[in-house]
Amino acid sequence: MEIQPGPLLAQINSPADLKKFSKEQMHQVCDELRQYIIDVVSVHGGHFGASLGVVELSVALHYVYNTPYDQLVWDVGHQAYGHKILTGRRDIFASNRKYKGLSGFPKRSESEYDTFGVGHSSTSISAALGMAMAAKYKGEKNRKSIAVIGDGAMTAGLAFEAMNHAGVADSDVLIILNDNNMSIDPNVGALKEYLTDISLSPTYNKLKEEVWNMLGKLPAGKDLSRKMAHKLTESVKGAIAGKSNLFEAFKLRYFGPIDGHNISKLIDTLQDLKKIPGPKLLHIVTVKGKGYALAEKDQTKWHAPGLFDKVTGEIQKKKFDLPQPPKYQDVFGHTLIELAEMNDKIMGITPAMPSGCSLKYMMEKMPHRAFDVGICEQHAVTVSAGLATQGMRVFCNIYSSFMQRAYDMVIHDVAIQNLPVVFCLDRAGLVGEDGPTHHGCYDIAYMRCIPNMIVSAPMNEKELRNLMYTAQLDSTGNPFVIRYPRGEGVMTEWKTPFEPVEIGKGRKLKDGDGVAILSFGHPGNFAAAAIRDVKAEGINPAHYDMRFAKPLDEALLHEVFKKFDKVITIEDGTVLGGFGSAILEFMNLYGYKADVQIMGIPDRLVEHGTPKQLYEEIGLDANAISAALRLMMQDTVKVRATFE
Repeated sequence: MEIQPGPLLAQINSPADLKKFSKEQMHQVCDELRQYIIDVVSVHGGHFGASLGVVELSVALHYVYNTPYDQLVWDVGHQAYGHKILTGRRDIFASNRKYKGLSGFPKRSESEYDTFGVGHSSTSISAALGMAMAAKYKGEKNRKSIAVIGDGAMTAGLAFEAMNHAGVADSDVLIILNDNNMSIDPNVGALKEYLTDISLSPTYNKLKEEVWNMLGKLPAGKDLSRKMAHKLTESVKGAIAGKSNLFEAFKLRYFGPIDGHNISKLIDTLQDLKKIPGPKLLHIVTVKGKGYALAEKDQTKWHAPGLFDKVTGEIQKKKFDLPQPPKYQDVFGHTLIELAEMNDKIMGITPAMPSGCSLKYMMEKMPHRAFDVGICEQHAVTVSAGLATQGMRVFCNIYSSFMQRAYDMVIHDVAIQNLPVVFCLDRAGLVGEDGPTHHGCYDIAYMRCIPNMIVSAPMNEKELRNLMYTAQLDSTGNPFVIRYPRGEGVMTEWKTPFEPVEIGKGRKLKDGDGVAILSFGHPGNFAAAAIRDVKAEGINPAHYDMRFAKPLDEALLHEVFKKFDKVITIEDGTVLGGFGSAILEFMNLYGYKADVQIMGIPDRLVEHGTPKQLYEEIGLDANAISAALRLMMQDTVKVRATFE
């Protein structure tokens, strides 16, 4: 059934159409936009609460500013659904996050209204400031740059670096702080407390209307009186009950907080702020999930709920006839508690993803030993290093793609000092609908080149438990990477007794002849399925689960290359510099000659879709491995290393 927009929304194919309506009609536009998001996401899935919370802001921004000439930068992009619908993508919005459909995030190649591609947090202020600096340099005096950033994203160091520069850059940039006290999980840290204190200050709220009345009386026109603007700034400063204002300390003119769901107030405020030159910050207060009662009540659950009945709120769950394996993240979460009960040195750290990585279980049971440090990947790594210097065994759980932000800290603070921090890299490989900003393609390559680093990957839940058990043993003194994918494993009976794993030791799963498969991590299950598939054709591959990309099991590899001159390597990481490359380096070192095919993530960006669709697209599913085995056994001449 095709979902129909409301009568006003149906007429809006661009912000120019939005501007044809009166300010009074914006209330109805907001109602229709909010309902359309609810209707589409309930049937087709996607992120939910964040976009509902900024419906009024999305409408006001496109109503007041001349987008796309005025440049609007969204942070992360979970909240950009309304923006997409208002900018010509309403009729294809149902394809959002689907294979070959709209991206779930703003994307420059998708629309001229998406001025900056996002997916990871806290980039908006830097990007918008760069745009504002360019506009100033080119003499585009009337061109505006606006960054929309959430209070969760504001905790990242990059946001503070950008504000520090914005205050002295003398560029016309507006930062809109969308304060809803949430990211995916509830926000943590001193900044959250500070913003709450500002929002609830009795002194401030008493003076707020006087301040904004002053704003409304400022002279109109291109040349706003700097003297009056200065008076306004001083009034806002004084409203904070004698406290210093953090944003004013960065030389940003601070306005707010105002109700982010009052569309009339937002429009009036933005129109006035257009007249004030220089760097400034508008603080708005919103409710994540606004307009859908269940999402307002449980904001974490409704961040991205999947398909649901919009009337009853019942979230659809997959129905299975047989018990299903758990998600790798949950195996991690429950196993960590088991280990922590055995070893009082164990602690857990995550940067703002306790639900996503399942550290929440330990945070609930052992709150003094498990910590959410906010959206601060660099800090997460270095605070883990600090704990490790004091004898703690820290499990630092960060999504593979988010760990990219903390790479310097991994090298400088952990590896150079050879501290035994355990990096659990969740969402390794292709994550699915979130697309290229979230795929965990690169960690094998960027971790295995670091001295002192151990790089491992489990093929199943039992192996994950055993690698975690091994990593916390006192005999393991090196930094230790355990990478595993998003989603379910393969074992229903996964709670197995712990067994130590010898570092750098793989295992032979199946003997064979003619060709050997060397797999690393979960894709070994794809290889096992392919081996079963070709059995009837008389093809009998050997299969080795290598477990470690660094150090390699050289004894096992000598065994392989003395017996086989045809080898396929399997990994869910980039083929450039990854596990397969490590095998070729071993061959070169010892002078082995063999026909080797590297199967992994190609040297190109992989877009969004279901993991099944994406692994099929790049040729890394069981069918592709079966085809590679057939070809390998037919062709004994060429030496191949597939890099595309």
